[in-house]
Amino acid sequence: MNYPIFSTLVFFSLSIFGCNNQETIDVKSESKPKQIQQENKVVKFITDSSAITIGTRFGFSGPLKRQEVDQNSFQFYLRNLVLKPIESEVRLYNGDSKWNNNVYCSVVDLPIGKKDLHQCADAIMHLKARYHYERQEYDSIGFHFVNGFYCDYRHWKDGYRTSSNKTAWVRKAEPNNSEETFWRYLETVFMFAGTASLTNELKPIELTELRAGDVFIRGGSPGHAVVVLDLAIDTLKNEKYFILGQSYMPAQDLQVLKNNKYEDISPWVSLTSVQYIVSTPEWTFEPENLKRF
Repeated sequence: MNYPIFSTLVFFSLSIFGCNNQETIDVKSESKPKQIQQENKVVKFITDSSAITIGTRFGFSGPLKRQEVDQNSFQFYLRNLVLKPIESEVRLYNGDSKWNNNVYCSVVDLPIGKKDLHQCADAIMHLKARYHYERQEYDSIGFHFVNGFYCDYRHWKDGYRTSSNKTAWVRKAEPNNSEETFWRYLETVFMFAGTASLTNELKPIELTELRAGDVFIRGGSPGHAVVVLDLAIDTLKNEKYFILGQSYMPAQDLQVLKNNKYEDISPWVSLTSVQYIVSTPEWTFEPENLKRF
């Protein structure tokens, strides 16, 4: 009389295990395409050592897109800065090599002069001024000295020079707009402006608003400043990644900074990784130090 019960149990057990087996097979058969699909969504960062601009040397694959920018914008200008060959060393103003090469991964091909002037804030002012100079937007070139005097390029190219106490304009030369005149103007700015004055010129912004051309800056003596050179967005996670550049002391080439904390994505830095502290190879900032021209 127990046999029917036993048969029923066996049949029930086989039915359960049979369903589970079928379901396992179904899950396995579906997992492969899902895995492939997810692999296509993984962000991979790629450095093309033969490329000569920031926008072409530092690339990526996956759901990442560079932030759309106008071709006439400062952001576009920074993305297309020409880089020296990837094996190039950062040089100081006197021709010596920067002693610490674990700071940078590429060197921007821009003049820095032969005086100890082109340091951190100076390099950023240089970029902004040269962007406008190349576009002949001379009225947009100007910076405040530490003493508050506004030194604009329009006066300088028209033959005016700063007074001995750096508080007024004095006509001393014939109008001239050559590269040499422009560089002498920049060197004057480098001498009498710095992080202490530049931080007062820039407008504070929220970290979530970050874009290329923005500056992490801490004014003072010493102070420091680094500039955002490029920005990309993960369209799936809505995560931002950015590249930083700097000059330093003594005066030296503008350089693309490494991300030594997360080397697998270097030189890119994720926005979520700097929510509380912004660590760069030679300085540490806070998110509140982010500002914009």
